[in-house]
Amino acid sequence: MAQRSPSLKVIRPARAAVRQADDADAQTTTRRIVDAVSAAIVERRLMPGTKLAEQRIADIFKVSRTVVRQALNQLSRDRLIVLEPGRGAFVRQPSAEEARQVFEARALVEAGLVKQLCAQLTDVQLARLRAYLADEAEAVARTDVPGRTRLLADFHVLLAQLLGNDVLAELMGDLLSRSSLVSLMMQSAHSAEESHAEHVAIVEALARRDARAAAKLMSGHLGSVERNLRLHPRTGDLADALQPAPPPKKKRA
Repeated sequence: MAQRSPSLKVIRPARAAVRQADDADAQTTTRRIVDAVSAAIVERRLMPGTKLAEQRIADIFKVSRTVVRQALNQLSRDRLIVLEPGRGAFVRQPSAEEARQVFEARALVEAGLVKQLCAQLTDVQLARLRAYLADEAEAVARTDVPGRTRLLADFHVLLAQLLGNDVLAELMGDLLSRSSLVSLMMQSAHSAEESHAEHVAIVEALARRDARAAAKLMSGHLGSVERNLRLHPRTGDLADALQPAPPPKKKRA
């Protein structure tokens, strides 16, 4: 009986693995663009109304326009930009009504947040808050606009993180991103100093475990920030905006 020849197996390149690697690289690049644009908005380097030209961004990051579109779609879902058919992508320019609603939502959430935090704040967490306030004060004193803007915003996320509630911290991050478009990124030096002083007062109320005072101070603080809104968009060079701000120079002793 004749032996059957073994069947030949055609060895092909692992195309699926290559595609997966390419997809992972594209996702990483997309996230890098999303993070860069988000940081530029929060740190006042991209103002409301700024046009985000696809080809310009593709050239800056040395990627295809397809990858840029993916990033812009994500930013649109995050409500940081708007995509207008036939015109392109623009940094979102919230209306006064949207700003009012954002701060109304923050007031409801954050008043409850500080009340709960009063009941469970530890001495270690209080020390962390005071160290954070020292960093805020330093950034405000040296007129470090990107640094102080991020610190003043992240103070509120830090409060949520201290509660150990990841969902609340994520919600605060979203609210702060939207708030940055209408307030924090547009603060004058005076209003930044005012915000820092109000943060100090809130932390002192937390230290006393005075939930009522902490909630009242938080509501007053958010009302003060809302009153300081200055919606006067200006535009600049996109390449300059998407470059991280250089670290501030240290003062000589």
